Amino acid sequence: MLDLIDKQVLAIGLASRGRAACELLHRQGARVVAVDSDDTEELRAGTARLRFLGVDVTLGATAPPKGVFSLAVLSPEVSANTRLLKEVRRNKMPLIGEFEFGYQQAKCLSIAIAGTNGKGTTAELVERVLSHNQHKTILSGHSARPICSVVEQSKDLDFMISQVDAFQLEATEFFRPAVAVLMNVAPDHLDRYGNSADYAAANARLFRNQQAFDWAIVQSEALQRLRELGLPVPGKTITFSATDTEADIHLERGLLLSRVPNWSGPLLDMDHCQLRGPHNAENLMAALAVGHVLRLPLERMVEPIKTYSAGPHRFEWVAEQDGVQFINDSKASNIDALQKALLATQPGSEATANIWLIAGGKDKGLEYHDVGPLLSRRVKHAFLIGEAREKIRSAWSLFTPCTVLDSLVEAIFEAAKNAASGDVVLLSPACSSLDQFRSYQERGEIFCRTVKSIARGVSTGHPNMDDKTSLLRE
Repeated sequence: MLDLIDKQVLAIGLASRGRAACELLHRQGARVVAVDSDDTEELRAGTARLRFLGVDVTLGATAPPKGVFSLAVLSPEVSANTRLLKEVRRNKMPLIGEFEFGYQQAKCLSIAIAGTNGKGTTAELVERVLSHNQHKTILSGHSARPICSVVEQSKDLDFMISQVDAFQLEATEFFRPAVAVLMNVAPDHLDRYGNSADYAAANARLFRNQQAFDWAIVQSEALQRLRELGLPVPGKTITFSATDTEADIHLERGLLLSRVPNWSGPLLDMDHCQLRGPHNAENLMAALAVGHVLRLPLERMVEPIKTYSAGPHRFEWVAEQDGVQFINDSKASNIDALQKALLATQPGSEATANIWLIAGGKDKGLEYHDVGPLLSRRVKHAFLIGEAREKIRSAWSLFTPCTVLDSLVEAIFEAAKNAASGDVVLLSPACSSLDQFRSYQERGEIFCRTVKSIARGVSTGHPNMDDKTSLLRE
């Protein structure tokens, strides 16, 4: 463990993970100087506690502060292209990622779950299974519970479960999970990475320090991609897939089937679970595989898995009005997540298109054309919002009718006005929320609030602009 008593440490980036790192540094006796290149009302409010603790906070920083620092701790939200970070590297200051810093303080075995989509649901499933089997564990790594905020509890735990993204993994050095799960490596965050290969390589760092006796649980398509790129997976491997029947665990007619030695046969019937869709089948497979390598009996894993329901904003059923279902999938911030939502949505009669799709937001450098054939089969109409709306319209207009609108609330009203019984209004943006909202959670909450207001009768007959304006003020 690093000796930080009375050492001057620079913290770079002050979103939730960065603030948690600052507080951990402070508790370990460091003299903390914290900077962020942004200066927003939210950041000013969030750093008030740090100032109270005596942390020297500078917002709107364009260069590192003067002084000699023993270490710099980097928050994953900070891009390598920022002037601030370039200056730190130029000064050859010792640098460690926020996640790596937290991991190095841990005093229990680590289970890590990464990938483009599904890692949050899978991490919650693993936590549920382990807790049900009397293992002491905690889930961390995501912005709501950064690893630095809970790592001091690890001395009393059996396992630390970490939901870890590519941004965090790119700044790891010694991170080594005993069990590592990679859900998928669909293209994402291409506004930060040069290409999809660079993004896959960042995710592959999950396995970088594993030894031959560690476990790697990997979606078979993701494993194939890593092998194409020459990225090693040194641990003992179990593959899973909803589409590849050659995977060690695969989906067949609603059953999760295993061919893992000494664990072969049917594991679970999806009809007995609250989760639905092929993507959730993979989440369930991965969680079961983690339990298996930890030597948990199948019968003690099935019950907590069957009764699990996904959290808010993950293909969340919100309401049904006059036969029209409204589904909030705000967490779907890339094309792969959108595809999975479209496939999971119940089709209309005679398999006709029945989805009124609301999409758009801040572009992450993705290509939108590939989803076109699926749109033509499933989507009646797409309402497009946010910075990326024109780019998406140019990619999708050959496959489904598209309308560009100014706001999410307006899109909801237009979709509700046009939908008929048996249709689905689906918010699945395929984009980041950060052009119009503080987070995907805020985007999803506005969707839910607006839908429920419509269902309560805020709008009768055809909505008018007064209705929309009043909802925007709520």
